[in-house]
Amino acid sequence: MQKPLFIPRPLVRVNQWTILLFTVATWIFQQPLLLLIPLVANVLGLFFNLNPIMKFARLFLKKEPSSYIPEDVTQQKFNSSIAIFCLLIGFIGFIYNLPVLGYTFTIMVALASSIAILGFCIGCFLFFQLNQLKYRLKKAS
Repeated sequence: MQKPLFIPRPLVRVNQWTILLFTVATWIFQQPLLLLIPLVANVLGLFFNLNPIMKFARLFLKKEPSSYIPEDVTQQKFNSSIAIFCLLIGFIGFIYNLPVLGYTFTIMVALASSIAILGFCIGCFLFFQLNQLKYRLKKAS
């Protein structure tokens, strides 16, 4: 079975909202375990192509997945890697009573999710810049 080359934008948005809402809920309820929901979902998506949040949200798509604006799988995996890193470090910070670490990384992931929901993807920008750098380095050698 060939893996899909794109993810319908509504599924990406659901994942972004999940990261944002569970991060904010972690702050409000002072329950770091809430971070495990988007963290585990994104780890499963990254390594096994099975993000349970997106899988569940797919049930609510009103049209064929191919009729939505496509989001590149490679790009989304890069973005997911950044989110996983920030959620994990934030979780570790809260669990080990290092609130500065916990808040620093969860604020970063919450801001990135919020900005992505509004239409600008910071991870996409970083991905593009890294690819430009690789191209320039390859061209120079």
